[in-house]
Amino acid sequence: MSEDKKTTVLQEKYYGAAAFIPLIVFLAIYLGSGFYFTAQGVESPFSQIPRDVALLIGIACALFMGKRSLNEQVSSFAKAAGDSGVMHMCLIFILAGVFTGIVKGMGGVDSTVNLGLTFIPVNFLVPGMFLISLFASTAMGTCLGTIAAIAPIAVGLAEATGLDMAIMLSAVIGGSMFGDNMSIISDTTIAATRIAGCGMKDKFRMNIKIALPAVFATVLIYTIIGGTASGAVGPYDYDIVKVIPYIVVLALAIAGIDVMLVLAGGAVLAGVIGAATGTLNIVGVAKAASSGISGMMSLVLIAILLKGLTGLITDMGGMTWLTTLVSKNIKTRKGAQYSMAVIISVVDFCIGNNTICIIILGPILKPIAKKFRISPQKFASFLDIWACVMPGLSPIGLMPMTAIALTALSPIDVIRHGYYPIFLAISALVTIQFDLFKTKEEKEGASFYPELDEENMPV
Repeated sequence: MSEDKKTTVLQEKYYGAAAFIPLIVFLAIYLGSGFYFTAQGVESPFSQIPRDVALLIGIACALFMGKRSLNEQVSSFAKAAGDSGVMHMCLIFILAGVFTGIVKGMGGVDSTVNLGLTFIPVNFLVPGMFLISLFASTAMGTCLGTIAAIAPIAVGLAEATGLDMAIMLSAVIGGSMFGDNMSIISDTTIAATRIAGCGMKDKFRMNIKIALPAVFATVLIYTIIGGTASGAVGPYDYDIVKVIPYIVVLALAIAGIDVMLVLAGGAVLAGVIGAATGTLNIVGVAKAASSGISGMMSLVLIAILLKGLTGLITDMGGMTWLTTLVSKNIKTRKGAQYSMAVIISVVDFCIGNNTICIIILGPILKPIAKKFRISPQKFASFLDIWACVMPGLSPIGLMPMTAIALTALSPIDVIRHGYYPIFLAISALVTIQFDLFKTKEEKEGASFYPELDEENMPV
C-alpha cells in the first residue's frame, strides 16, 4: 500500500477527540433527560428515556461517522460487543439472575433479611452490608457477581427497616469494589499483575496500604449516616435452612471455586431446598429462574451495547488521542502517576469495565512507568485502584446499574453516596502527592521492565 493510501485510510478511521461524540450524545440524552424530569418532579426520572434507547442513538451516531462503509462500522461494533470478557460477564449476570430468582422464590431472601435483622444492630446495618459485601467480593473475586447476589438482601433490609435504600445499595457497591480490587482471584488483579510483571502478593501488600484507610473511613461514615429503623420491629421469622444457599455460595467462593460454578451450584441447591420445603416445585423453580434472568437482561444488553460503542470509539482513535493528550507533557514521577490516574479514570468512565480498561491501558502506560521508575507492584496497584474507582461513581457504570436493577432508583441516587470509591481515590492521591510506600528498589533508583529496553526489543 502506498504512503498516500495509508494516510487516507488513517484519516478515514481516526478522529481523535471527535471519536467521543457518540458517547457525549448518549450521556446528553440519558443524563440530560434524567435531570430534566427530576426538575419537573416526575417519578423515576431517569427511566423516562431509557438508557438502552439513549445508547442506541449514540451507537447510531458512531456507525454513521466518517467515510467508512456502514458494513465496516457494524463489523467493528460487533467485534467489540462480542468480546470474550463481555460474554463472560454476561453469563455471570445471567447465572446471578437464576440464583437470585430461585432463592427469592423459595423464600431465601426474606429469611436472610430477617436473620440479619435478628443479629445485626439496626444502627450497624449499613456498615454491616458494606463489610459483608467486602468479604464476599474478596472471596468471589467479582464485584458484579457480589452485587447481583447481595443487592436483593440490601433492598429487603431497607424495605423492612425504613433505612435509605440508596445508602444501603451504595454500601454494597463499595464493599464489592474493595473485593474486586484486592482479591487475588479477581480478573482485575490477574490482568494488572500480568501486565506489570509482579507477583500477586506484592501487589496485594502495596494495595492494602492504600485501601485500608478508605475502608476505615467508609465504615465510620456509614455508621454515622446509616440511620435508625422506622419500620417494623422484631421478632423476625426466618428459616435457617433457606439461608443455606448464601452460606454455601460464600463458602465455595472462599474455597476459590470459579464464580460461575459458585452461582450455578447455589441455584441448584436453592431449587432443591425449595422443593424439599414445599415452597417450589419443578415448574416454580423454572419460572423463578426465568424471572431472575428477565431481571438481568436489560443489564446484559447494556453491557454488550456499551462495549460495542467503546470499541468503535477506540477503533476511531479516541483512546489514543486521550492518552497522548494527557501523557505528552509529563515531566516528573509525580506527574506520571497523576497522569495515569486521569487517563485510567476517563477511559474507564467511557468503557464502564475495569478489566477491559486495564487490558487496554496497561501496555500503553507501562513505558511511562519505566521512564519514571515506578515499581511493578505500585504500577499494578495504580492500574487496579483507578480502574476500580470510576465504575462505582459513573452513572453509566455497570456497578450502579446492577445494584438498582430491582428498584426504581436512578444511578445518581446511589452514586451520590459512593463514599468508598471517593475515599479510595483520596487515599491514592495522598500516596501520589507525598510519594508514599516507595519500594526498596524505587528508593535505590533501580530500573524496571527490562522487556521494554530497546536492546531487548525484537527486531
